[in-house]
Amino acid sequence: AKALGSCFGPEFATRANAALRPATKKAFGDFQCNAALALAKRLPDKAPPRDVATKIAAALEADPAVRAVIATPLEIAGPGFVNMRLGDDYLAATVSAIADAPDAAVPAAAAPQNVVVDYSSPNIAKEMHVGHLRSTIIGDVLANCLELRGHAVTRQNHVGDWGTQFGMLLEHLEDEGGAADADLGDLVAFYKAAKRRFDADASFKDRARERVVRLQAGDSETLESWRTLCGASRTEFDSIYERLNVAGLEEVGESFYNDRLAGIVEKLEAAGVAEASDGATVVFAEDDTERAKAPLIIRKTDGGFLYATTDLAACSYRADDLNADRALYVTDAGQAGHFRAVFEAARRAGVVSSDLSLEHVPFGLVQGEDGKKFATRSGETVRLKDLLDEAEARAGVEIREREATQDDPRSDAELDQLAKAVGVGAVKYADLCLNRESNYKFSYAKMLALTGNTAPYMLYSYARINSIFLKAADGLDVAGAPVVFADDAERDLARHLALLAPTVVELERELRPNALCDYLFELAQIFNRFYETCPVAQAETEDLRASRARLCAATAAALKLGLETILGIPVVDRL
Repeated sequence: AKALGSCFGPEFATRANAALRPATKKAFGDFQCNAALALAKRLPDKAPPRDVATKIAAALEADPAVRAVIATPLEIAGPGFVNMRLGDDYLAATVSAIADAPDAAVPAAAAPQNVVVDYSSPNIAKEMHVGHLRSTIIGDVLANCLELRGHAVTRQNHVGDWGTQFGMLLEHLEDEGGAADADLGDLVAFYKAAKRRFDADASFKDRARERVVRLQAGDSETLESWRTLCGASRTEFDSIYERLNVAGLEEVGESFYNDRLAGIVEKLEAAGVAEASDGATVVFAEDDTERAKAPLIIRKTDGGFLYATTDLAACSYRADDLNADRALYVTDAGQAGHFRAVFEAARRAGVVSSDLSLEHVPFGLVQGEDGKKFATRSGETVRLKDLLDEAEARAGVEIREREATQDDPRSDAELDQLAKAVGVGAVKYADLCLNRESNYKFSYAKMLALTGNTAPYMLYSYARINSIFLKAADGLDVAGAPVVFADDAERDLARHLALLAPTVVELERELRPNALCDYLFELAQIFNRFYETCPVAQAETEDLRASRARLCAATAAALKLGLETILGIPVVDRL
């Protein structure tokens, strides 16, 4: 853009006009500037595109900042494409930085923000199931990435800890002996027992409704029982989060916003955004002037509040109390319409300013291998705990089969730990490597495979590359050794390593973990081609051995950053 401005005037100095793209073929270099063809039609002198491209190339070559990154002279191809290749000096410096610098030299954002990431959101007195998997791990990856980039991240768990269902749960808890004596070891069984009584026993239903009134009125004994129920659920949630390597989630449930709900409705009414409709308070979409579409209901006819009211209060809290610049809501795609309506209402009423970016991050469904609902044989939703148990068990069987062929077998404790890492990592990676908005078929066999874009393959790649580095570096001082390029395979690896930081920045912006998984998988494949072509420990000279060891170290660092720091999948030294 700067070059366009110096050549043709400041009005042309935009990124859109620059038309800089990754090269479509390796023969064309690393990047292409395709600006000349479009600019030739807009410039007053109507110069031929190749002449325009020549001026652009000359301006780029005259810029020291460009020369520090791009090899010169630049190449003009075809009707007016400017082909660019990353320079060897730049590539060597990038490889060294990734190998040596903390966080593999991924830079911090120039303008750090306060970011709230809302994810996981299970319900109290219900165990986490497969439906919570995607929100939990996708949200965690986004929070990890944003923290890596230097943003101040608040991880919020909007748990379902309030509502009319707590009447039946608390009344059943009382009948079971109260908070001190009731067995809450199996929350699913407890919830089902309460629901059966609520559906079948009119007397119990009446008592449950009275219990809701006491809960909402702040009755001390009822609140104490409610806290016990929440505490038992929290223990179950925390055990799942620990297994998923998810940490730092701050529980801010629906109950937190109770004393803010009436005020948020009043604010929307005062702003003329909310109105009465059939006894309820609602918000019609701004473009629904005929009131033909279903509105967003924020207060029922009986005065009760709804999820929409709580979500509006959460918007207000995140804007005013947390001073958020950006808020991400990681939920299933089915809630897209709900959040679109909530965000619009919040903006129209001035609950949030235009400076706060409210973003719904939708994801698709987890299905069985038959493409239908992922369920147990009895048709019930698969518990997340059971899913992880099965993944670990299957990983353990495969690991022990391979271990039986090894000369130096590990202990059972080591193999159990490895099975946990591989099993849970496989579940996470299989989800994250796919387009988050697509539904996907859950398959233990595919996700645990040692070939293809899977966690076992990626973990094996890291362990292998790290081992190659240690052997090559043995007896050799590789720290600070210059990186040199004696073969195109070395340059190809270095070029892909140079894309690490842009890939992380893209994840920060586009919120799509599969792009990072694609990058890591391709990095492992490019390394394999490098290793097949270029001897490392047996390199022709010590200087070349040290240089190639540095390439190995940088590749291992990039894989570890992507897998462990961002995706939350701990690497292993041996698979």
